[in-house]
Amino acid sequence: MLKDMKGERMAGDLVAEIPKATLRAMYRTMVKIRKFEERTAELISQKEIICPTHLYIGQEAVATGVCSALKKEDWVFSTHRSHGHYIAKGGDIKAMMAEMYGKATGCSKGRGGSMHLASPEIGLAGSPAILAGSIPLAVGVALAFSLQEKDSISVAFFGDGATNEGVFYESLNIAALKKLPVIFICENNLYATHMHISKCLADVDIYKRAKVFNMPGVRINGNDVVEVFKVAKSAIEDARHGKGPALIECMTYRWRGHVGPDYDLDKGIRSREELNYWMNRCPIKELERILLKYDIISESEITQIYENIEKETEEAVVSAKESPYPNLSEDNVQDNVFGDVFKGGI
Repeated sequence: MLKDMKGERMAGDLVAEIPKATLRAMYRTMVKIRKFEERTAELISQKEIICPTHLYIGQEAVATGVCSALKKEDWVFSTHRSHGHYIAKGGDIKAMMAEMYGKATGCSKGRGGSMHLASPEIGLAGSPAILAGSIPLAVGVALAFSLQEKDSISVAFFGDGATNEGVFYESLNIAALKKLPVIFICENNLYATHMHISKCLADVDIYKRAKVFNMPGVRINGNDVVEVFKVAKSAIEDARHGKGPALIECMTYRWRGHVGPDYDLDKGIRSREELNYWMNRCPIKELERILLKYDIISESEITQIYENIEKETEEAVVSAKESPYPNLSEDNVQDNVFGDVFKGGI
């Protein structure tokens, strides 16, 4: 049964229930997302990457915690802020970096850029940039899984701003009505583009929307990957066993601006004090503190992880720069991207 983990048990109790290998893997995934995004921010500032890019820095625990509870055959649907979901689901960062350079070796063959990552082989069919666009797609795939009696689920990642769209409510309704195997993950980073949610939502308690549709809904600390993993895993197991959907509101914060590498402090929409408050609650540092406290990882291992990921990221940059651009005369781009994935059904 899905329930709010906040205050229920101490961190040590929660950590004890998760295999050490899983905890270390989640730490590495979060560091990979952070280092990739920081390097991407540098490349944007240097005008090496020119496509619109929405960075995931600060929200690493959400994608990591959820995707670590999934199977490879489960599908996730992302948004314009898709890098973290792609990496957490097992995506190749060389292919993603090449995509942002618009190269043929990119995961979307150089046609999608940062906002339209696709990697069906890992269970990420696409990343629609239209607000709330991921939600009905995830529901449709969940319906297909249900009709085909497959042991798979789908996950819709979306931001708080997406709850202003009618399709959010329509999707929750049909998912609850048909008890579909879909999990709705709201990454509430407090801002819908450049507007604080208190300025556009009459009721900012998004998780309460679930009650209207008779489905479980919970708000959790989206910066605590252990809590995200435990709550997501419970909801995923319920959905996989025919108990229907759930809505999980993950409270988090994006460090950078809505789009691009800057912090948006010059736009008058948030203060330095607010940004510092959330940066001091860094999800990576919080997990690092726990892993060190319970002797799950050592300082030397942490150093090695950072060095390896920085090397891997630089290799991705070099590979992207050296890769060719797409052949503009090439036809059937969709077939080239998705291959045989959709042939014969989902």
